[in-house]
Amino acid sequence: MLQPAVNAKDHVLGKLPSAIMLTEYGDYQCPHCGHAYPIVQKLIRHFGDNLAFVFRNFPLSEAHPMALPAALSTEVAVGKGKYWQLHDAIFEHQDLLEEGTGGLLKIITSVGLDPAEIQSHWTDKSLLQKVSDDFESGLMSGVNGTPTFFINGEKYDGIPMFGDMKKALAAHM
Repeated sequence: MLQPAVNAKDHVLGKLPSAIMLTEYGDYQCPHCGHAYPIVQKLIRHFGDNLAFVFRNFPLSEAHPMALPAALSTEVAVGKGKYWQLHDAIFEHQDLLEEGTGGLLKIITSVGLDPAEIQSHWTDKSLLQKVSDDFESGLMSGVNGTPTFFINGEKYDGIPMFGDMKKALAAHM
């Protein structure tokens, strides 16, 4: 079960309440999350207003050194009204993260944000706490890798493929 349940601290794409709540624990530099991203986008389009999507940070920093800076950058983007724009841009240009900080700053610039300003917040304790809280909630929910999905609070154990996820989501309508 998802711990805690979706709440005001979460970033929700879509309308609440909705028939289906899809929650992903993801790592912005994880190649598996990168492969799941277009599938999630297709599911969002398919289910429309019947689906709300939540992304929680689960940076696996040992394997992916840019995962935490990317997560922190999206949290800064919240205050600029560009959370989902930056979230999407990072996954759409995930290969740039292999360039390190410079690649992430290019992505930040591409959505019209000031990269120096965003980077200056990477040590902000409240943002670090938000990412840490997401990570801890993942551990409490049984997440041990990324991406991990929950449908209406129940862990989805299938492979993140469009047909399989579509069927699982439709069963919750």
